[in-house]
Amino acid sequence: MTRRMGGVFAAWMTAFLLAVAGQWPSAQAAGPSQPEAKLPEGVKALRDVEFAKVGGKSLLLDVYTPTEPKGKLALVVWIFGGAWRGGSKLHGPGFNAIGAVVPHGYVVACISHRFSGEAVFPAQIEDCKAAIRFLRANAANYSIDGGHIGVWGESSGGHLSALLGTSGDVKDLEGQVGGNLGVSSRVQCVVDYCGPSDFTKFEGQATWVKVDDPKSPVCQLVGGLLADRKELVARANPITYITKDDPPFLVAHGDKDNAVPFNQSELLVDALRKAGVDVTFEAIKGGGHNFGPAQYERLVPIVLAFFDKHLKGAATTPQDTGKAAN
Repeated sequence: MTRRMGGVFAAWMTAFLLAVAGQWPSAQAAGPSQPEAKLPEGVKALRDVEFAKVGGKSLLLDVYTPTEPKGKLALVVWIFGGAWRGGSKLHGPGFNAIGAVVPHGYVVACISHRFSGEAVFPAQIEDCKAAIRFLRANAANYSIDGGHIGVWGESSGGHLSALLGTSGDVKDLEGQVGGNLGVSSRVQCVVDYCGPSDFTKFEGQATWVKVDDPKSPVCQLVGGLLADRKELVARANPITYITKDDPPFLVAHGDKDNAVPFNQSELLVDALRKAGVDVTFEAIKGGGHNFGPAQYERLVPIVLAFFDKHLKGAATTPQDTGKAAN
């Protein structure tokens, strides 16, 4: 069964890689004319659910469930990559992973957020937290077990996923987006594919991303040069908020990534381990920023096992202790 699901995943992933050609910052928002991949058998979709509205813009998510869900199911939330300035909830490994994850007994939600050209950080994490709160508050409507929510993202989506994991109780990043402000935005586990963490450690690494170029995606995220936005850069770093009670992490990164340096995951993993957080690190030997179909397929059973371990156990009750920003 796992091999079959992995094959479906790899086939869809190949099409995705050909579409974006591995260019991290060039991804653009998907237009309405772009075709959607056909849903796997046994999966149904509820698309374009509004979870919040900001400045007149609707923030939307798609929910994918088994055609006949049996009881409440754990939820996996996918956050797409696109350098915080482009991309779409309809494309990328998360959408493709529906073919592996949903038939395995999960609900998948693919969420959107504002791009850096619309609003600088922390708008992006505030939108993601709003989506988590919405899904938890409305869990009964989508066959979701609100105590079992995992998050999975790639590249900039990996960064936002990691930040959700470490800042679940950070009031400073909760924001006022959407409703359900009394609902927890904590997640129970995190899968982070090649996400950045400490932007100040890009310099000197084998990457074309410049920290002294206002057109760089990391500079656009914080609204200026990193040297002029030190406080905001620290707030955007998931390492800033790590404590021993953070949820388990699975981190994967290619050691030949020339967009998001490999050291970004090394720094995150090292800090998580030092804090005593459960973390698994998959270093992809020879992998670039997009690992490639073979590596994605190899990771499928690893990701599924991780979610099974941390989302299909005893029920959990999200807590909010109001951890202050460092």
